[in-house]
Amino acid sequence: MKRLFSILAIACIMAFGTANATANAAMTTATTVVLTQEDSNEAADAPAEELGFHQELKKRFIEGGPGFMGIVLLCLILGLAIAIERIIFLNLSTTNSKKLTQDVEDALQSGGIEAAKEVCRNTKGPVASIFYQGLDRADGDLEAAEKAVVAYGGVQMGQLEKNVSWISLFIALAPMLGFMGTVIGMIQAFDKIEAAGDMQPSLVAGGIKVALLTTVFGLIVAIILQIFYNYIIAKIDSIVNDMEDSSITLIDMLSKYKK
Repeated sequence: MKRLFSILAIACIMAFGTANATANAAMTTATTVVLTQEDSNEAADAPAEELGFHQELKKRFIEGGPGFMGIVLLCLILGLAIAIERIIFLNLSTTNSKKLTQDVEDALQSGGIEAAKEVCRNTKGPVASIFYQGLDRADGDLEAAEKAVVAYGGVQMGQLEKNVSWISLFIALAPMLGFMGTVIGMIQAFDKIEAAGDMQPSLVAGGIKVALLTTVFGLIVAIILQIFYNYIIAKIDSIVNDMEDSSITLIDMLSKYKK
């Protein structure tokens, strides 16, 4: 429940910031449009100023229309919120397994199983949790401890991969929504041609431009989320490999301890 609240909080903060930026851009555009005839003539005589990257991005976003562009933006906000939550969780789950293994081994030699379990209790991360489950069943046979380590390792892997599938969904959904907006925009452009009964570029140029903008922003969202997704997958693989290596080391330690 805490993770759900954190995801919603991040999404709300990002949505609020994006809404403010879009509103400011819309107000700027409206102010620019409402000019007197004299100011328009003077602006026509003056050279056109080049817009910065952020201003150009805001302008194109507004031109794309609130329909599909808003849905694509929602995919970006939710995807980034989940990605940030996963990155924070994975970074907190990363532990120095070599130091933990050495501490557990020293505790086994000096204080036995209970001392080693205490070391695991005071250490955060999936590796420490797996160690604790194995040590908790070390009083029986070694096979029971090994089964506990394997079973709890699968549980920890599920915790690491939680909600990652939603990011891949948004990666696939954003470009598809952009393509759908493009197709609908093209249909509307051809409807204008049919209604006018004449092929005039001015009738369809604006509609086609707006339609293509949805595809561009959909691809941008997919690229951004794909970068975060690949980082998260690489981080999960690193932690899982660390868990597997540490589990083998724990079984070896218990085997030596019980001899």
